Amino acid sequence: MNPRHISIAAFTYDLPDEKIARYPLEKRDASKLLVYKSGAISSSNYSNLADHLPNDAFLIFNNTKVVEARLLFKKPTGGIVEIFCLEPHDQYSDITSAMLQKGEVYWKCLVGGASKWKHGMKLEKIVEHNGSNIVVEAGIEERQNDCFVIKMTWQPKELAFAELLHAAGIIPVPPYLNREAESEDNNRYQTVYAKFDGSVAAPTAGLHFTEDVFEQLNNKGIQSTFVTLHVGAGTFKPVKSETIGDHEMHSEFIDVSADTIETIANHIAKPIVAIGTTSLRTIETLYWMGVKAHHLANDNLTRIEDLAIHQWDVYEMETSLPGSVALQSLLEWMSVNNMKRLITKTQILIAPGYQLKMASGIITNFHQPNSTLLLLIAAIVGDDWKRIYQYALDHEYRFLSYGDGSLLWANEK
Repeated sequence: MNPRHISIAAFTYDLPDEKIARYPLEKRDASKLLVYKSGAISSSNYSNLADHLPNDAFLIFNNTKVVEARLLFKKPTGGIVEIFCLEPHDQYSDITSAMLQKGEVYWKCLVGGASKWKHGMKLEKIVEHNGSNIVVEAGIEERQNDCFVIKMTWQPKELAFAELLHAAGIIPVPPYLNREAESEDNNRYQTVYAKFDGSVAAPTAGLHFTEDVFEQLNNKGIQSTFVTLHVGAGTFKPVKSETIGDHEMHSEFIDVSADTIETIANHIAKPIVAIGTTSLRTIETLYWMGVKAHHLANDNLTRIEDLAIHQWDVYEMETSLPGSVALQSLLEWMSVNNMKRLITKTQILIAPGYQLKMASGIITNFHQPNSTLLLLIAAIVGDDWKRIYQYALDHEYRFLSYGDGSLLWANEK
């Protein structure tokens, strides 16, 4: 079934303001865990997660790291202009290389107070860092439909852009928290395994994991691996159209090594559980890229762009290709093209009508009404998403980024 005609009005629910978690709990793994399997719903918490997973489960984590993407500049007149760094300019092949730029970078940004930023005006910011000053200058290079291209330069030039953001920026907590970022967010709005700079929002399902939880998983023999999807601000983009067909799905960078893809391929027969919607989007994207590589193997396919997954691709490609074959085809394509890492964007839309190709289940938080994330949940559990969310509301679960979470096993199709 193609979801183009799905009405977003069917994926709403009443989320009282007091159910939104404004702050994290003192202990990460003290959060509640709703468990859904074969129609049954029960309550637990993250400290007992290992008890709810089979011994042969294989977990996929997203090890992206949230960057301090908000930069505040003061105009000569005293007014504040906020620059929100969304993603690198198209001249950079990926986020990692853009983050490593020194002295100068071009970035796609949202600008708060842009009407007060006159053409040609350069904004300057001075930040104390490790006993010396960093001087940052920003100017508008281009106005695009939904953002600005900002050129930023800084001294000392030997600092990478990632280092500049760490020193001068602010963690971009979600807008629905209705509060400014606080010092606690610098630590708690990151997973304990965050590694690669690039996200402007946390992969929130992973915020509940602690060293104790990992130790319990390890003691049970449960294995895992890490992929990277850099979460964009589009994850908060509401669906404003009446049907999904008129909504443009946001795209995000993924970065996965050939070794990791091979590891996943070797565990394909086991129950794979994605930790968060971003991990799920990544591994399902890998499957469909493998399908393209398999079907186009004889067409002299050499460009990574030819494998890219766009919004409707997965509903228009007919295939019953096993996951192991798809991943092996992708690995063979990477080998032929001397590629050890797969770095590309995905625009995959997972909505009702979609059948999971790689995952058996997902661990995830509770999502906003009328969102593509809620559509993803409905694709996994069907109409039972309504029962699940009502149960969470009735049993005092905390919602959204700093809230509680769930372990949802996919229903049999």
